[in-house]
Amino acid sequence: MSSQKKIKTALVSVFHKDGLDEILTQLYRDGVVFYSTGGTQTFIESLGMPCRTVENLTGYPSILGGRVKTLHPKVFGGILNRRDNPTDKQQIKEWDIPEIDLVIVDLYPFSETVASGAPEADIIEKIDIGGISLIRAAAKNFNDVVIVASKNQYGALNQLLTEKGANSTLDDRKWFAKEAFAVSSGYDTAIFNYFDGTTPKTDELNDTTYFRQAYDKVMPLRYGENPHQKGVFYGDFDALFKQLHGKEISYNNLLDINAAIDLISEFDELTFAVLKHNNACGIASRPTVKAAWEAALAGDPVSAFGGVLICNAPIDAMAAEEINKIFLEVIIAPAYDADALEILKQKKNRIILVLKNGGIAGQARNDGSVGTKTGAGADCHCVAGCDPQSHQQSPDNHTVQFRSLLNGALVQDKDLSIQTKADLKTVTVKSPTAAQVDDLLFANKLVKNTKSNAIVLAKDKQLCASGVGQTSRIDALKQAIAKAHEFGFDLNGAVMASDAFFPFPDCVEVAKQAGITAVIQPGGSIKDDLSIEYCNNNDLVMVTTGVRHFKH
Repeated sequence: MSSQKKIKTALVSVFHKDGLDEILTQLYRDGVVFYSTGGTQTFIESLGMPCRTVENLTGYPSILGGRVKTLHPKVFGGILNRRDNPTDKQQIKEWDIPEIDLVIVDLYPFSETVASGAPEADIIEKIDIGGISLIRAAAKNFNDVVIVASKNQYGALNQLLTEKGANSTLDDRKWFAKEAFAVSSGYDTAIFNYFDGTTPKTDELNDTTYFRQAYDKVMPLRYGENPHQKGVFYGDFDALFKQLHGKEISYNNLLDINAAIDLISEFDELTFAVLKHNNACGIASRPTVKAAWEAALAGDPVSAFGGVLICNAPIDAMAAEEINKIFLEVIIAPAYDADALEILKQKKNRIILVLKNGGIAGQARNDGSVGTKTGAGADCHCVAGCDPQSHQQSPDNHTVQFRSLLNGALVQDKDLSIQTKADLKTVTVKSPTAAQVDDLLFANKLVKNTKSNAIVLAKDKQLCASGVGQTSRIDALKQAIAKAHEFGFDLNGAVMASDAFFPFPDCVEVAKQAGITAVIQPGGSIKDDLSIEYCNNNDLVMVTTGVRHFKH
């Protein structure tokens, strides 16, 4: 039996009608009979096309405030009957049930209603019942029925009708069914996550929950981490960034971009960072973009080659001239002056991104200083496509992290803990100066975003060097000291940050010999006293935070 099927009847009930008129026109031209309800019926009839009402088909009006409209055997029998099954054919003839060959339906905007901050009663009413049932029924019976479950499939249906008229193959119908189940599963995931996030946890019900995630946006990548690996990004990259220039973004670019966003979000003052393989090789806070860039680059001008750059203030022409002197993969900023953009575009493959929702509260003035931003979009320097309101939002509202592991997923709360002066506990006789406190907090933000085991050395709000991803803390420190000396940093008066406690006093001993004068660490080792005692005997300052920042 041929898999080709003729569409003779269509049930259409949608909220989104943009682009629907062209589809309806093609169907009507091919003699398709329409069934519909409410506003969609009115829309179809406004195009001069006849439309049969679902109420007349079922013999029941829409009831319970619209909660029950299409939930009826005459509707679902028309969709689910198997055209090649004699018993099904006999039953729909007995009960006068018309075959329905095409279902075009969409769902109540549940996620949008949640995002709007609507009260719970309104959110619950946006849990679609009839629509989701129609989708599942039509998708299940893809042998005979075409299902269009979202406006995102209007284009595909329009193409099918243009190329084949009101006809479809089994492959066509199975593709639409696959898309439909993606819609329904994503919708149910959103509903579950709402209930999971709002249902009170009790001892009786336990705190155990389930893990559900769904992403509708797909960004194909050239390859994965290496050329022999396939790679895809699932997520709405364009919601966070506007790409102004450059080549296609890669898997590794995305990893570095994510690390860059996590790092720069720690800083309120004007800060510039350079990252390589998810770790900062240079970062500095300065009054101007140009000064911040030069200080960041000094941290490791070798590793900066081919790196990812990020700044939380608009890039001006003076800074762009200096930045343009090195090869870089990606640059990210909340905005670019027009002259700066022209300079940075001189390298055709350079990826230039606008962080749509980011940037410090103060936007750079023409003289390079930072001024207070008093209203949404005030003094906005965005090049194109700017939504002024977006400046007031966080660039990333995700608070949960997960990764595939073994035969499952590992899930945790994102590390959003940022220590302030009030969180510091001085554990030595000597207390830090105001300048040391600034450097200690700067270094602590950086070590939090560095692969463990990690040690960061900083001075005057500039990264001198870091020891990254070492199997022992003392090795991380030795790596940092050697690197600082390689690039000409004077570590006398610098501070040291550790992502975890010191199990032995060896790190503070080596730090002292290198010129370090102040140390910040979580504390919590059973041998803390050994490190503290050494600091007291050698005129070192130590503060603890009580918060460990492992990053693996």
